[in-house]
Amino acid sequence: MSEKNSEGKRAARERLAEERERQKSRDKQRRVLIVSAAVVGVLALAAVVGLVAANSGDDKDTSGPLSVPKGASGKDQLAIPVGKDSAKSALTIWEDFRCPACKQFEDTYRTTIHDLVGKGQLKVQYHLATIIDGNMGGSGSLRAANAAACAQDAGKFTAYHDVLYKNQPAETDDAFSKNGKLIDLAGEVDGLVDDSFKKCVNDGKHDSWATKSNKAFQASGLKGTPSVLLDGKDIFGDQKNPLTPAKLKAKVEAANKG
Repeated sequence: MSEKNSEGKRAARERLAEERERQKSRDKQRRVLIVSAAVVGVLALAAVVGLVAANSGDDKDTSGPLSVPKGASGKDQLAIPVGKDSAKSALTIWEDFRCPACKQFEDTYRTTIHDLVGKGQLKVQYHLATIIDGNMGGSGSLRAANAAACAQDAGKFTAYHDVLYKNQPAETDDAFSKNGKLIDLAGEVDGLVDDSFKKCVNDGKHDSWATKSNKAFQASGLKGTPSVLLDGKDIFGDQKNPLTPAKLKAKVEAANKG
């Protein structure tokens, strides 16, 4: 074999070896890119899962001491009582100020409940929930619950409670998240708006209390808002025997005669 041919074969082998090294390098880079893409995908999925979990109804962190509204009663002082303690019948209502079904209940039964309370035949315990914030996003349920608790401090819960429902925005509209809106609506209640009320609303004085109330609702086993119980018995969830204002009045009057 000539020296020239030998050098040519050696050069070819070297080129082939170099090409193999380049191919290995390209394969390695491709594997790195594939692994990197997979990692990015996993992280993106984790971020999405985290976002879903964050909006699945879990309560937001409302740090700070628990400030109970004046006169709150019941277990852990989570109920706002309305009516005379001497009333023989007790109505327990779990509600959310952003809940359309709660507004429908209030619009339908408000007059009857006020009449029975006024006659001393019925006392009501209101429990506030914030489930719409978790379901729809936003903070209007929490902000409105806090403002209602502030109205309770001022002895004007019932009037402000009714104003909020009469002015409830669409479920997807988080208008109640604005403290200024809640304070403006409070202007419809005589004597409610003063510096103390404004500070209570703006500072979120009762946020932790409202959050605890919502956790109690989640742990209660109740199916949704509104949940309405008369003397401990669910009277609103039976679709086969739907409640009416007349039936509620009859039940309360019967209990007072017994």
